[in-house]
Amino acid sequence: MKIIVDAMGGDNAPVEIIKGSLDAKNEYNVDIILVGDEAIIKACAEENQLDLTGVEIVHAPDVIATDDDANSVLKKKPDSSMAVALKLLSEDKGEAFVSAGNSGAICVGGTLIAKRIKGIKRPGFAPILPHFKGGCFMLLDAGANLEAKPEMLLQYALMGSAYMEKVMHVFNPRVGLANVGAEKHKGTDALQKTYELLEKADINFIGNVEGRDLPDGVCDVVVCDGLVGNHILKTYEGTAKAIMGKIKELFTKNAKGKLAAGLVMSDLKKMIKEFDYNEYGGAPIMGTSKPVFKAHGSAKAKTFKNAIRLTKDYVEGNVIEEISKAVK
Repeated sequence: MKIIVDAMGGDNAPVEIIKGSLDAKNEYNVDIILVGDEAIIKACAEENQLDLTGVEIVHAPDVIATDDDANSVLKKKPDSSMAVALKLLSEDKGEAFVSAGNSGAICVGGTLIAKRIKGIKRPGFAPILPHFKGGCFMLLDAGANLEAKPEMLLQYALMGSAYMEKVMHVFNPRVGLANVGAEKHKGTDALQKTYELLEKADINFIGNVEGRDLPDGVCDVVVCDGLVGNHILKTYEGTAKAIMGKIKELFTKNAKGKLAAGLVMSDLKKMIKEFDYNEYGGAPIMGTSKPVFKAHGSAKAKTFKNAIRLTKDYVEGNVIEEISKAVK
């Protein structure tokens, strides 16, 4: 399997992207195409003693920055590492694409360069988030489309179910509709219509779910529009960060705390690992006709390696084929 990597995208590019790609190549037996400024990639590898033997490099002199407009990937910066990499994907030069770069540009490029699955109205950004029961759930959409019609939310449910079953190996994944209350009649007219569509769909729909229940693992796929989803994502990440910070402060501020930390260290490390986003790597852009994966912008080598692992599972799970069947 050949994975196309945007070597210049992300806060820690290119060194951490190259390291993660090489680790994935060795551990998961995948071939890597690094796309970016060839001179910079080779100089970075030499400086950090990284062996690029067996890695293909495709030169792309430009870079899409985090503050660039999402449409830059189409016309303003066609020679950027992201645009060139997505074009390679569209030409079947590789099986999948991974980038830690500009989220908006990845969504636009994935939709208009890699194209959509036939029948999908709009692809969605679908991060995987951990919950307190030791598992995880998919949030779809988390920001690609701020507004979504009921038919789009139904498609999110179908796509999320396929991904969680084929990639995350969750049997008969539970799908919940993010809403202001659990009762069927709650929410806007659009949400009530969505509820009716999800009830009739061939999925394990459990009804409406509230934000407070998500950390308890109430469902495996949370369906919502991008505005609500992005609020959930940012609140979830911010709360987890704050809690971890308070725990660290509690166990390090005095001798009593340090003594207590020593007694519960193994359990503490297990909990931290369960809530470490590096274990999940990032999120697929669900609905594109070819696998497009967005790694965390702050990704280091471990995170990026795990993003490639999930991308490999995405390809091997034939998720796109399963989505196509479900949409039909």
